[in-house]
Amino acid sequence: MNKPEISVEFFPPQTPEGVEKLRTVRAKLALLKPAFFSVTYGAGGSTRELTYGTVMEIVAAGQVAAPHVSCVGSTRSGIREILAGYKAKGIRRIVALRGDLPSGMAETGEFSHANELVTFIRQETGDWFHIEVACYPEVHPQAKSANDDLNNFKRKVAAGANAAITQFFFNADAYEHFVDEARRASIVVPIVPGIMPIASYSKLARFADSCGAEIPRWMRKKFESYGDDVESIRAFGLDVVSELCQRLLRGGAPGLHFYTLNQAGLTTAICQRLGLS
Repeated sequence: MNKPEISVEFFPPQTPEGVEKLRTVRAKLALLKPAFFSVTYGAGGSTRELTYGTVMEIVAAGQVAAPHVSCVGSTRSGIREILAGYKAKGIRRIVALRGDLPSGMAETGEFSHANELVTFIRQETGDWFHIEVACYPEVHPQAKSANDDLNNFKRKVAAGANAAITQFFFNADAYEHFVDEARRASIVVPIVPGIMPIASYSKLARFADSCGAEIPRWMRKKFESYGDDVESIRAFGLDVVSELCQRLLRGGAPGLHFYTLNQAGLTTAICQRLGLS
């Protein structure tokens, strides 16, 4: 059996201190030999230069980078410029997303949906990029229905996506059901579960509420019972996420994508428990 592929996600730091911290974090996570490091892209392209700089540091260190490219608030000429810049630097992976509108912006720009961005990337660059897209085992919060959401995913794959990374979740049944539904819809690309290590319950709850991910009631109650006991929250979260990953891999998940929040400790600990370090 092949070793599952892991990947990790960073956000571009905005201060010199953050840049130094991420260098240390990246060096620690590089020991896990991830297939790639992905770097997020702020709402409406608000971190475009920071994303580019972080990606170039990763490449300079001899590692594989997969920059996020989001289309909301973007123009075709702007995306064309970004693609050309990454191609010139030998970047071969991209995470193509719809993205979020910055606060106060009402117009989506020249692209409305991620499938339009994937189509444009293929038109501009052919097969140069390996394109990852997003999918949602617990349904995108703005989708009209689960079926509509699955059809949106199918359009992204039909446009030329090579693989998908899910929103984070804690219900393995939801992921397994989603994969089954995707296969029945003739979607055959790898669907890699997105994994959120838990360092803070309050922060996790905010993330979950904003993106539509469900924290099961039994988990919420357990976290709430710990109050401000940071160590107990961390230990329980480590157990929960490690067990989730074990089940996913046993069930045939092709890999794991860690939303690290620019931290190394929990992701490293989970991978050690899984025998992936």
